Amino acid sequence: QVQLVESGGGLVQSGGSLRLSCAPSGFPVHHYTFVWVRQRPGKEREGVSCFGHSDDSTAYSNAVKGRFTISRDDAENMVHLQMNDLTPEDTGVYYCANSRARCWYSYLIYPPDKYFETWGQGTLVNVSS
Repeated sequence: QVQLVESGGGLVQSGGSLRLSCAPSGFPVHHYTFVWVRQRPGKEREGVSCFGHSDDSTAYSNAVKGRFTISRDDAENMVHLQMNDLTPEDTGVYYCANSRARCWYSYLIYPPDKYFETWGQGTLVNVSS
């Protein structure tokens, strides 16, 4: 059974850092594009970053570009999201999802129908001011 398990969330002060991890089970991480999606309180889900399976491409939303870095570790079979310079606006539940499609900025911001295949359960990031 395909599953995605996120970890690494927690409480951090503004300006701090967190590293989220996504561990897929049932398949090698390099077989899919991986996407981090977050849902902030009172807002809709929004794509944050993706890592492409075919060309190792990456994309970031404007809100996190320059502060967040996505990476893939094939040896560990994991995808990571390094989050630096966090602000209270980054507070929310962060989800990992996989896709057979490419990692393009347009897909990150406006995902087409059925773009995502499997979702993790989410990990909470809470940034205090």
